[in-house]
Amino acid sequence: MTTIKRRYTGSYSVVPTIFTESGELDLEGQKRCVDFIIDAGADGLCILANYSEQFMLGDHEREILTATIMEKVAGRVPVIVTTTHFSSAICAQRSRSAQAAGAVMVMVMPPYHGATIRVSEKLVTEFFEKVADGLSIPIMYQDAPMSGTPVSAAYLANLAKTVPAVCYFKIEVAQSANKLRELITLGGDAIEGPWDGEEAITLMADLDAGATGGILGGGYPDGLQPIIHEFMAGRREEAKARYARWLPMINYENRQGGVLAAKALFKAGGIIKCDAPRHPFPPLHPATRAGLVEIARDLDAMVLRWAA
Repeated sequence: MTTIKRRYTGSYSVVPTIFTESGELDLEGQKRCVDFIIDAGADGLCILANYSEQFMLGDHEREILTATIMEKVAGRVPVIVTTTHFSSAICAQRSRSAQAAGAVMVMVMPPYHGATIRVSEKLVTEFFEKVADGLSIPIMYQDAPMSGTPVSAAYLANLAKTVPAVCYFKIEVAQSANKLRELITLGGDAIEGPWDGEEAITLMADLDAGATGGILGGGYPDGLQPIIHEFMAGRREEAKARYARWLPMINYENRQGGVLAAKALFKAGGIIKCDAPRHPFPPLHPATRAGLVEIARDLDAMVLRWAA
């Protein structure tokens, strides 16, 4: 049996984008956020993701955030940059820029726009071929419902064999564990990184299915990272117990807090001054924020005491 060399494994936290009350980038708050996530134990970071509100950012702001975060990280942990765009050329340029800035990987959704504009599997493959051209770092295929592009595990396995740079897969669709199992079986050595997604709501099932990493929320890496590490070390019962302990928080983030959950925790802990999104994204309801913070307090989450 061939042993697959896996360059990146473990718990990678999405870094939220921090804004001021007036909607400007808060770069000082952004840097404190990065320091907290690393101190809390994340194995790596993922920036400009959907949970970073990337859909609210201009191109120049993306460049500012990438440069600011990379400088602050200073090589302490690996960084994945999300470079999704409908245009093959723009996505490719974003990906090359991310590589030049020091990203170890780019994460990309298949091309889509709005609720109705999609392309065929043939064109999706061509898209990834063009994005991979000129890259020396791997590409993570983000298999997310948001793209509205359902593809089979067989298609993804074939994509990995056709475009070798596409060797990491963040699976966040329904029945993710079954899809991961099939992808690993069909893709074999071409699947370097079968990863969990969707804020860890399916983490234990996905680890049991063969996931070797996950892109998770940034609000409580101290709770999430040990789950993956215990599991990967062969201590499944310990991982399961940790997962059970943190499941109320995982569920609350996934089903109630959503995109704004991490920022709400950061503000409650005094790490940032403002947890607001940009208009027209709706702010977090005060009751939802209170419920989130209550669970974090019950868990003695580091986010509430790191800045003290």
